[in-house]
Amino acid sequence: MKYILKIKLFATIGLLLMSVSCETDFNNPNAATSEETFSSREGILAAAVGMQQLYSTTGVRWLVETPAISTREGGITTTFQNMIELEDGGATLPDFNSNVQGLWATMLRVVKIAEDIEANVATIELEPGTQSGLLAHAKLFKAMAIGSLAQHYQQVIVQTSNANDAAFVTRQEAFGFAIMALNEAKSAIAATPVSAEFTSSVTLDNIDLTNTINAFLARYNLFAGNYDAAISNAVSIDVSSVSTFVYDSQNLNPIWGRVFLNDSPNFKPRDNFGLPSEFIFEAGDGRLSFYLVPLDETNQNGLPIEDLAGFFNVNTGSIPVYIPDEMNLIIAEANLRKNSPDIAAAENALNEVLTDTDDPIGINANLAPYSGPSTVDALLNAVYQNRRAELFLTGLSLEDSRRFGRPEPSGTAMDFDEERNRNFYPYPDTERNNNPNTPDNPNI
Repeated sequence: MKYILKIKLFATIGLLLMSVSCETDFNNPNAATSEETFSSREGILAAAVGMQQLYSTTGVRWLVETPAISTREGGITTTFQNMIELEDGGATLPDFNSNVQGLWATMLRVVKIAEDIEANVATIELEPGTQSGLLAHAKLFKAMAIGSLAQHYQQVIVQTSNANDAAFVTRQEAFGFAIMALNEAKSAIAATPVSAEFTSSVTLDNIDLTNTINAFLARYNLFAGNYDAAISNAVSIDVSSVSTFVYDSQNLNPIWGRVFLNDSPNFKPRDNFGLPSEFIFEAGDGRLSFYLVPLDETNQNGLPIEDLAGFFNVNTGSIPVYIPDEMNLIIAEANLRKNSPDIAAAENALNEVLTDTDDPIGINANLAPYSGPSTVDALLNAVYQNRRAELFLTGLSLEDSRRFGRPEPSGTAMDFDEERNRNFYPYPDTERNNNPNTPDNPNI
């Protein structure tokens, strides 16, 4: 990633990532201790950069790929057992599957780094705006990691424990915890705006902190059923501002690495964004050509697949932290799910997506306005279809499939006609073998 830092800061990042990404600890006389990392200006800045790097590379890989296979956004094109197990799905998906483990472990590593930054930032002599920026940035990434876990596991950990006895909370409680962290982040930088030092050392203007916090507040309030709060945060977004994860030759776009690296794809995108034929996309829908390249092939399980484009076909191409038009889709859905639905407001927000021709990141449906029935059920169906197209491969498909009441999986493995083959993932055996508080696995 394109961070301009001193050489010794890069060394600290490497040591920090080693300390949070290895299952086995080895004594390294040259390695920085946690106390050293979080006791200096350079150390804590390195921690913030390392946390962002971990989420945007390893984290994004697991977050996008794992639900994509379970919800048929993608079809496997490999014989690797972890991918075969994911596409087979069903009640027999093992808790030692590397995707199930990778998503869980990486997000908890992000949470741990964020916790350490929060605990130590006030003890280091920093510019006030650097301190507030680091605090808000840590709370943002902690919320993103906890929210990502809550989208895929029935219960999650929101606070780590060095004693391997972290408590589990329900996913609804986890969304509440993420919302609280985001509101705290928002307050921190409202009271003390971020400094130029923070921006030049950590985000490099690639991430608009305020906009991103509001975007995730809109997302998680929607998931938590706080519809007015979801709408309020969504409408506050500056739609001309874009936040991206930026990659370079040392840190490649992680989805490119899974689909294009060495011409050995692990998966490819499904036709029709993986949706069944009842969802019809117009031939001129710009999102088809933005994300998909016609291939006219099937994978080893007979699933029709395409080639991938969008944000994923260049090895150093940037990936948006969130899709701007997600906010319009949140406004539409929240207005439909309120106790007193506002159908006109929902339809107007949906039309903002359908008629888009000048999207800041290039996702333009370029279609006519919605012309279907002006009913809650019909509009929710349209919102779901457009979320699947607009937010393709963003890690939201499993959460969406459940929330919109799409057909339940049977629990039978290798039923490739099912829209999704799991509701939630099992808890990784690595957690169960160490944490006595780990719940029983969900049936499906």
